[in-house]
Amino acid sequence: MRTRRGDPTPNPSPFTGRGNWHTHSTSHDARRCDTIVAMSNARHYSEEHILAYPIEYIAGIDLYNAGEYHAAHDAWEERWMGPVERDEKLFLQAMIQSAVAFHHLQIGRRGAARRMYLMAKEKFTRLNRPVFMSLDLTDYMAQLDRALSWLLSVPDPREIEQPKIEPPVIRLCAIKEL
Repeated sequence: MRTRRGDPTPNPSPFTGRGNWHTHSTSHDARRCDTIVAMSNARHYSEEHILAYPIEYIAGIDLYNAGEYHAAHDAWEERWMGPVERDEKLFLQAMIQSAVAFHHLQIGRRGAARRMYLMAKEKFTRLNRPVFMSLDLTDYMAQLDRALSWLLSVPDPREIEQPKIEPPVIRLCAIKEL
């Protein structure tokens, strides 16, 4: 078995329901984003979402749901760094931090994961919206808490073994429901 880059060495995933390969992707050309969207699982969003939202947001969803947390961070950060309105910037920063929390877990940095988890929660709370960019934030935060609240169970999360966790799955609400 080989990773996408041809590396024969797998990095076992501490997550259930996700791929077992840890990759860093820094390429964000238009072809890659088009490929990611074309391979999308229709259960997570619709054609309407693809037309309504920036490609970086949609690509980040696909990457996140595939367990490619660092690459999801990169996709959302590309949008976040551009000229976006204040609430979208806050939302994207929270999404980036939640992805980075899982990336830190992938590389064994539980303390850093806890910091990112808490920072993401704080930003979602400041956003104060039940749904943003078709993402049900109440549901997403509940999934995030189920996956990461164990990090708060001790003063230093590096002192406990990481349990198997089920990371959130991002599924966008129907645009008509909003």
